[in-house]
Amino acid sequence: MNNKSKNFLKGIKDTSPLMIPVVPFGIIFGVLAIDLGLTPITTIAMSVIIFGGASQIIFLQLFSAGASSLVILSSVGAVNSRHLLYGTVLSEHLSGLNLTWKIIVSYFLVDQAFAVSNNHFKKNKNDKDKHFHLLGGGLNCWTIWQITTLIGIYLGSIIPEKLGLTFAIPLTFLALLVNDFRKLINVIVIITSGTVATLGYQIIPFKAYVIVAALIGLFVAIILTKFVKKKL
Repeated sequence: MNNKSKNFLKGIKDTSPLMIPVVPFGIIFGVLAIDLGLTPITTIAMSVIIFGGASQIIFLQLFSAGASSLVILSSVGAVNSRHLLYGTVLSEHLSGLNLTWKIIVSYFLVDQAFAVSNNHFKKNKNDKDKHFHLLGGGLNCWTIWQITTLIGIYLGSIIPEKLGLTFAIPLTFLALLVNDFRKLINVIVIITSGTVATLGYQIIPFKAYVIVAALIGLFVAIILTKFVKKKL
């Protein structure tokens, strides 16, 4: 087995344990998309094009609330902007790749793939084929996400309409926030953002309450972080 194959398979192996929570997340997305009236083709296309769990759920939430296209696109872009940071961090390891390879690996640069590949790159700085680790890990994430989306689409088409599963959207986000409740600053930011979003749902025009709440939450986080640093 050559070095490229070893890196590729190691990427798959390293990301596999992280796929356990992705499975129900992908299924929920597929079910909700069908429940909200999207066609199977549109749902699959969204998973292929956007390829981001949190941003796809936000898309569904705003779509179901009747938000404008501008608000939906800007919100999805804001959530996915963290990938700019991922790219910046990995740029020192992948700067030698040609443009084609950079485009390919950037598409597969999701949270789980970044986490394991960044660690792998640090330990194998001189390996010229190390980007195959990111390719393997990212492709593993992509495959699991598409399969679970398809499962969700199938389940969504057979679940009775009366059941209604739109409640799963806020429940999914609450599950994502559980770990953040361990720090007081995080709790303050969450409560602030949640309060602004709730109060602004009927007040803020163009259904832009998500963006406004996120910006205010970010501002509060910056203020609190600077305050804590000064105290230390």
